[in-house]
Amino acid sequence: MILIAGLAALAFSLATSISVGAVDIKLATVWDAIFHFNPDLTPHQIIKELRLPRAIAGAMVGACFAVAGAIMQGMTRNPLADSGLLGLNAGAGFALALCFAFFPGLSYMSLILYSFLGAGLGALLVFGVGSLAKNGLTPVRLALAGAAVSALLLALSEGIALYFRIGQDLAFWYAGGVAGTKWAQIKVMLPWIATAMTGAFMLSRSITLLSLGEEIATSLGQRTRLVKFAAMAVVLVLAGAAVSAVGAVGFVGLIIPHLTRYLVGVDYRWIIPCSAVLGSLLIVLADIAARMINPPYETPIGALIALIGVPFFLYLARRERRTL
Repeated sequence: MILIAGLAALAFSLATSISVGAVDIKLATVWDAIFHFNPDLTPHQIIKELRLPRAIAGAMVGACFAVAGAIMQGMTRNPLADSGLLGLNAGAGFALALCFAFFPGLSYMSLILYSFLGAGLGALLVFGVGSLAKNGLTPVRLALAGAAVSALLLALSEGIALYFRIGQDLAFWYAGGVAGTKWAQIKVMLPWIATAMTGAFMLSRSITLLSLGEEIATSLGQRTRLVKFAAMAVVLVLAGAAVSAVGAVGFVGLIIPHLTRYLVGVDYRWIIPCSAVLGSLLIVLADIAARMINPPYETPIGALIALIGVPFFLYLARRERRTL
């Protein structure tokens, strides 16, 4: 029921996202443009070339961030885990800054590949710094390491932007948003995201066992190292693809998995698909709000979600501290 209701809400939100903007378009016109496209009509052209790819991209990256967060929380048993909080988003942004500075003519496919490498670098630094502590990794310590590494990578990205005068190119990734997304970007992203999502669904049972504890998973026959490696590869692809498209939008992977577990329980065979749907819904709704708060200007999506995400993070950190 949660999945069906989420899909219905997502379909309505996508239609609303396509219809609202600088020029409001009736839902009947949206339907007509999608199923009976007429290139001679300006509203149909706006819907096909601008509104539709933007809405689809928002749904795709929302699913990426949410599923990446759900996998990380289950794999590490860390309720504070999220691609943004653990350095993946900042790492991907740092890689993009290097690309804009030293390789300005790269294709979008190459940018996605470098985003994957940057996300991996961010994760490696966070887990490396967090492991230096005497008592090893704890959820709060891992979050603190993620905040420190993310701040470092963000500062390096801003320094590169100032020195090479590419601040305007990077401004989009700093703010976060799906404006300007084209069909060409979606075609490049889709195979990567579809492959990673398929891998996430295949790993869902193993992630459920890992979330119960590594000893329990091993006793039940799970090859935990292999599962963790595969899960981390899926997370890097999802986070890298999402950041290359919309920028460093944080907290989606933190909020949505907790909400999903509250609604459907602890079985990741339900958590992963429901997180994908609810994450898509959150980004699409945030994109609608971004256009309606201060028209005709747009508010960054990252700022809107942070208004919800920061208090939620502080609540989780306080609750986790009480359990230590």
